[in-house]
Amino acid sequence: MKWTIELFAGLAQRFNAAAIILESEHAQMTVSSLKRALIAAYPEHQPLIAVSFVACNQAYASDEDTVAASDELALLPPVSGGEDAAVEAEPAPGACEPYSITTEPISIEAVTAHVIVPGHGAALTFTGTTREWTQGQRTIRLEYEAYIPMALKTLRQIGDEIAERWTGARCAIAHRIGQVDIAEISVVIAVSAPHREACYEASRYAIERLKQIVPIWKKEIWEDGSEWKGHQQGPWNPAAPPAN
Repeated sequence: MKWTIELFAGLAQRFNAAAIILESEHAQMTVSSLKRALIAAYPEHQPLIAVSFVACNQAYASDEDTVAASDELALLPPVSGGEDAAVEAEPAPGACEPYSITTEPISIEAVTAHVIVPGHGAALTFTGTTREWTQGQRTIRLEYEAYIPMALKTLRQIGDEIAERWTGARCAIAHRIGQVDIAEISVVIAVSAPHREACYEASRYAIERLKQIVPIWKKEIWEDGSEWKGHQQGPWNPAAPPAN
C-alpha cells in the first residue's frame, strides 16, 4: 500500500521534497503507528518527525486517530505563528473574504473594513511586520510558507471561536506568504466588538491562537545563513483546546 505524505517548511527542506512516499502493507493505521513507520524509514530525521503533527484531510489528527492511505495526509513541523507555497494562494484581501492567505501586500484598511459594523463601538487592528534585529542578529528578510487550504480553515476557526467567546465579536485575518522584506507587513488581524474590553481580549486571543494552530511557517534569512523558526512557546500541541 502506498502512502503519500505532504511536507512543509523545515521538513520539506530536510527531505528535499514536497512529499514522501511510504510503502506499507496496511491500508489504515493510527497516527502514532504512521509516525513510527516514518521514523523507521527515515531514522536520521527522527527528532523532527517526533515533534511534528499529522494532518488528515486538512485537520490536525491526534496520536490515537486512525488514518488511511487514501486520506489527504501531511506532516506539519511546529508552526511559526510564523519558501513559496506549492498551491496557488488566495488573492489579496478585498471586500468579500475576511480570511485570506496572499502573496500580495496586505491592505490594513481592507482587512479592518470587514469588522466595522454599526453595532460595534470598538475595533482594533494588529499589524505584524518584519523587524530587522532579533537578539543582536540582523534579519535580511523573512520567507513564509503555508499549507493554504488548512490555514484558511484554521483562520476561520479562530473567527468562530472569537464570536462564541465574545458574543457578536467579528474578526478578519490576512497573512502573507512568500518573501516579506524588512518593515513590510506579514499579518493583519482586525477585531471589533460592542465594547473595548472584549475587543482587547479578542485581539490578543486571535494572534496567540494563530501562533498555536495555523499551519504557517517562517524562514529567517540573515546575512550569514537562514533558519526555519517554529513554535517557541513551549511544547507545540495544536490539538489542545484553547486556553480559557
